[in-house]
Amino acid sequence: MAMKKAAEAPGTVDEYIAQQAPAFRPQLEKLRTIIKSELPDAKEMMSYGVPCFHYYMLMAIGVTKKYCSLYAMSPPLLKQLKADIKDLKITGSTIHFEPDDALPEQLIRKAVAFRAKQNEEKASAKKKKAK
Repeated sequence: MAMKKAAEAPGTVDEYIAQQAPAFRPQLEKLRTIIKSELPDAKEMMSYGVPCFHYYMLMAIGVTKKYCSLYAMSPPLLKQLKADIKDLKITGSTIHFEPDDALPEQLIRKAVAFRAKQNEEKASAKKKKAK
């Protein structure tokens, strides 16, 4: 029995998005655009097989079988946005979006701003502690 050849792991965010099913690509591009517009200094990178936006490690985006996902990497963020995310699918600190649904752009912008502030404060505290 021949084994199915595994897809080559993407090395860039562009490659990751290109490898996804066509239904998911527009939302991934939109998530990427929103994050980059809110935090232009964030560096894009691949980590753990998904696109990440590094600003003292900000967040990541990706897909599952059914959803485009925003990996917030912050349980406090989801507590802060509890009222805004009540109608969305959440697992852990990940927010999932149906590929055909409009993205809640203001919610995503709030999440990016919260994580940026959270990470800036954490980095500042580390610097003070090191002195």
